[in-house]
Amino acid sequence: MPRKKLEFSDVRDIAMALPGVQGSFIHGAPSLKAGGKLLACPALHKSADPESLVVRISPAERARLISGKPDTYYVTPHYSKYPMVLVRLSHIDRAALRRLLVSALSFVGAKAGTAKTKPRKATRRPSSR
Repeated sequence: MPRKKLEFSDVRDIAMALPGVQGSFIHGAPSLKAGGKLLACPALHKSADPESLVVRISPAERARLISGKPDTYYVTPHYSKYPMVLVRLSHIDRAALRRLLVSALSFVGAKAGTAKTKPRKATRRPSSR
């Protein structure tokens, strides 16, 4: 039985279940952000295959993904200068997409200085009475 092709609405549903992810817009298209930083959006540049997704990810992770599954993950010259990978939604399943978005969320959080940091305790200053 062939699997259902994923659409951006599926991406949104998966991402919005992750902590700190909000829906937004970029260049008039729906996008997903975390901490005000882009996490994922439809690929808008003409160099990308139709129905592709752009996901913000480290260059090392991008290289690993592309070398492992070049039919699913790719990059074009336009996107190569950014820490992003293109994903053919017709070639990925929900579980792999969720793993990718979790990795992207970790990367975006690390870039923003918020990943895996403990909340700071409030310190009380002595009273000046």
